[in-house]
Amino acid sequence: MDEKAGAAHAEAGVIEALRRGDEAAFASLVDRHQASLRRMARLYCSNPAVADEVVQDTWVGVIQGIWGFEGRSSLKTWIFRILINRAKTRALREGRSVPFSDLSVGDDAEATEFVVDSDVLSKRHATEAGHWPGAPGDLGPSPETRLLEQEAAEQLRKAIDLLPPNQRLVLTLRDVEGFSAEEVCNALGIRETNQRVLLHRARSKVRAAAEPYLEGKRGS
Repeated sequence: MDEKAGAAHAEAGVIEALRRGDEAAFASLVDRHQASLRRMARLYCSNPAVADEVVQDTWVGVIQGIWGFEGRSSLKTWIFRILINRAKTRALREGRSVPFSDLSVGDDAEATEFVVDSDVLSKRHATEAGHWPGAPGDLGPSPETRLLEQEAAEQLRKAIDLLPPNQRLVLTLRDVEGFSAEEVCNALGIRETNQRVLLHRARSKVRAAAEPYLEGKRGS
């Protein structure tokens, strides 16, 4: 059995367990997706308490709807779709604008990968106490470099927060939650072209915001 078939088999087992009312299977599912669902809800609902209510409503929807789940998408995508629909409804009730109320993204654009220097947010590990693998070399980043790394991470967060809602949503799903392009399209009900353009524009803006800090690090 290949990896894809194995994953499908495992998911089928989870679905069957949920339909049997297996509380352990449900608890495991909640543990796996709770944090991601809350992050997504916060994109629609600025009030953390309201976002938590949306997530709670989502899990109720999963329990009530699992018998109607037809497997046309992955279970994860289906759960996030429930969350997004409930978050949209709640946001409209709260009088807030909803991401993807306008899906016009203009001309198509070639998507490019956004890659941050791998050292920017990495943790440096000390050698085992009392053992040196060799003569001491680079003793780690200077205080100035560490400051630049912290500023770069903060700038990335600010740049993501300032993105238009539709771009922020796609970027969060792809680059934070690890969704594939197909999963994003299924969860949001958009075309692959729109997903690609929105992601490209979001990555470009975030990269532009972080570039001065990354350049400072490379020059240090």
